[in-house]
Amino acid sequence: MRGCRVLVVGQGAREHAIVWKLHQSRFEPKLFVAPGNPGMEGLATRIPISVDDVSSMVEFALEAQIHLVVVGPEAPLSRGLVDACLEKGIPAFGPQQAAAMLETSKAFAKDVMKKAGVPTARYEVFTEASAAKRYVEECGAPIVIKADGLAAGKGVIVAQTLEEATDAIDEILVNERFGASGHRVVIEDFLDGQEASLMFFVDGDYAIPMLPARDYKRIGDGNTGPNTGGMGSVAPVLRDRPEMVSAVERTIVMPVLQELKNQGVVYRGVLYVGLMVTRDGHPMVIEFNARFGDPETEVVLPLLTTDLLEVMWAIAHGRLKDIELTWSAKHAVCVVLAAPGYPEKPSVGQPIRFAHGPADLVFHAGTTNEDGVLKTSGGRVLTAVGIGTTRHEAQGIAYRIAEKIYFDGKQLRHDIGS
Repeated sequence: MRGCRVLVVGQGAREHAIVWKLHQSRFEPKLFVAPGNPGMEGLATRIPISVDDVSSMVEFALEAQIHLVVVGPEAPLSRGLVDACLEKGIPAFGPQQAAAMLETSKAFAKDVMKKAGVPTARYEVFTEASAAKRYVEECGAPIVIKADGLAAGKGVIVAQTLEEATDAIDEILVNERFGASGHRVVIEDFLDGQEASLMFFVDGDYAIPMLPARDYKRIGDGNTGPNTGGMGSVAPVLRDRPEMVSAVERTIVMPVLQELKNQGVVYRGVLYVGLMVTRDGHPMVIEFNARFGDPETEVVLPLLTTDLLEVMWAIAHGRLKDIELTWSAKHAVCVVLAAPGYPEKPSVGQPIRFAHGPADLVFHAGTTNEDGVLKTSGGRVLTAVGIGTTRHEAQGIAYRIAEKIYFDGKQLRHDIGS
């Protein structure tokens, strides 16, 4: 493993956090990232290959004699990048295409949960707007409308009124806002309680939980405004409820892995479980992701004290049972800085100015370097991370870093970690 050549696929803050953590490995890997972003320079060699270009990615991995491919975002997973790597004998960290359907099709995930007896909201699946609207009228509001496929974290509408619900159905099924991802909608009962995100390292038969985190999806303070890909995160949560983590593993993760195996699918990589802990204390699944969450990764990985390369290598080679995860006792809070107009129509191209110090932890997401000038290039631009002995201390550090980053129209929430 020492000196191994690792290719990380992706370009967001999640991948920046992964590269940053792998760079700390005692095994001193040679890191490549495709396509990466300006924040990763100095940590890894950037390769100009799109995350969607599976054939070019595999071709590069073969030519560069890559020992491990680490897939960050969902798009290449859905396109079968891991399958293509394995076919060429290249070890990979991430689920194969059939396993990634837990994220790429909400209807498939719901069907797996139903067969596995996993606690989740009651639901129905529709392809016709008229039938979906009749169902909504029968159920009443609030109610949750989800585009079936990938929608960059924006395909979920929590409708507070019947009018909002019918508008959401029209947007997805009639106006085709999400293209092919919205040819079906999943309509779910609204769940009330405390949200939490719990990620597991998974190796077919074996699962190890990471620290629980909480994601803040809405654009505005107090959970107002439209859903986003995530405006911030805190970890750990549920520290006073360790039995909750074991309950999620026992009643959700292991039954899902077994049901997938019953269907001939072996899941390896990270399984992200988005939870609603109901008022009576029971965890119920809101969603699955087939990869590290973003921005949860930016608060969970800084607290991991086990060598991340060792964990990923073990999963890729079927030896996760030999790994013991250890964690810092500290807290982490991250605040996402978003472009003006995000999430509906982000405006990009604004110059970015920094006044923070070299010790400040900032992960790049939507940034680009144009003629030596760092500019915004995506909806979520940067993630400021604070680490402290208490959540309050971590929160203060994160916001002090965020305040020292400037670009026109900068958006951020002011209540992450409160």
